Amino acid sequence: MIKILLAEDDNNLGSLLCDYLKAKNYDTILASDGEEAWALFKADQFDLCILDVMMPRMDGITLARKIRDKNVDVPIIFLTAKSLEKDVIEGFTAGADDYITKPFSMEELLYRIEAIIRRTRTAVNEVKDKYDLGKYTFYPITQILLFDKTPRKLTTKESELLIILCQHMNEVLERNFALKSIWIDDNYFNARSMDVYITKLRKYLKEDPSVSILNVHGKGYKLICK
Repeated sequence: MIKILLAEDDNNLGSLLCDYLKAKNYDTILASDGEEAWALFKADQFDLCILDVMMPRMDGITLARKIRDKNVDVPIIFLTAKSLEKDVIEGFTAGADDYITKPFSMEELLYRIEAIIRRTRTAVNEVKDKYDLGKYTFYPITQILLFDKTPRKLTTKESELLIILCQHMNEVLERNFALKSIWIDDNYFNARSMDVYITKLRKYLKEDPSVSILNVHGKGYKLICK
């Protein structure tokens, strides 16, 4: 059974979501603020976190960063009343895998959960054991990017994006294809999120000039490995 940490300070909404997810056979633990959620996360193992952005004692963005420091793999979905671009991008930068803007339907939340779980469970079976990128070696299963015997642990989202770039090495990776494969939805905010992760990957790969990620105007990206 999938175990979910749900952090929501609205008691009515939190109880409603918790009961709904339990009825759908998800083992769901509800926390009413960020501090309580952090304590629960440190004490147990969770397969997915659903975090409200605006919470007392510790907001969802801060909580996500603390969770990412402890576990780079666990998927995170934000529940947010905010729809401003900078707030959404901040959430993805903090390590979110997806976000849902309030108000939302229970069916939409369930769809997002199922999509993330399906993606993370099947990803391992669709990739090679390793990819050689110039002086780098990328190990998708362990999410390690190795350079000069120095390992860098990538987040799940960073790994997923690098995997799909490697699968299309020296070819154009269409932007919408990448968005729908990794973010499920190719909307504006998810597109901006992908830009953030492309920037991160470029930074990680900058030590070898023979490896680069190019923008292909009007189309997408190209991972060049000479």
